[in-house]
Amino acid sequence: MTVVLSLDVPAGEAGSWAVDLMETLGAPGVAIATALESLFPTVPSELVLLLGGFAVRQGELTYLALLIWSTVGSVVGAVAHYYVGAALGRRRTRALFARIPLVRDSDLDRAEAWFARHGDRAVFLCRLVPIVRSYVSLPAGIERMRLGRFVAYTAAGTALWNAVLLAAGWAVGHNWATVQRFANLFTLIVGVLLLVAVVRFVVVRLRSRRNDLGQPKQLDG
Repeated sequence: MTVVLSLDVPAGEAGSWAVDLMETLGAPGVAIATALESLFPTVPSELVLLLGGFAVRQGELTYLALLIWSTVGSVVGAVAHYYVGAALGRRRTRALFARIPLVRDSDLDRAEAWFARHGDRAVFLCRLVPIVRSYVSLPAGIERMRLGRFVAYTAAGTALWNAVLLAAGWAVGHNWATVQRFANLFTLIVGVLLLVAVVRFVVVRLRSRRNDLGQPKQLDG
């Protein structure tokens, strides 16, 4: 199936490869792009979905077809990550994280306890957070969350995320430059928020370590 798109995306620009996929495969091309995003977070699903919404505005593809195919692709990629987590298992994962500076066993204990209490809700909500959405499948696999529940909550969260971005792509403008600016601004805001969270964690942990080192050791007896 060949779909002729007229999105006027300059060759070599970010997202031009996604246009090539849609031109060659139509809506299923978006499924491949979103599956890759689930496996490799460096692939910007935001840009792909915004382009898909833009294609809907141009009358080239249908909103429902793009929503279904993009959700299918995301779920396939998420299930692959789930099995990576299941293969790693709890013991290997804890051993890997124990080598990360500033990470304590208590951090892992709290994370495991939190996921045990909120696993279903966590999978759904994290699908609505850029970058994080690509990694939540790993703890689900590590904790051996029931696969059927994992797929259901992943599909629900992903469908909502995809629906919003496709609608945004339809709404933001009539040319590629507008779509790209919107995607870049969105990614920048999310990146800054995540950076602030990481910096806060590092500062708090360094202060805690300094306080621990400054306290005199108590002698027995």
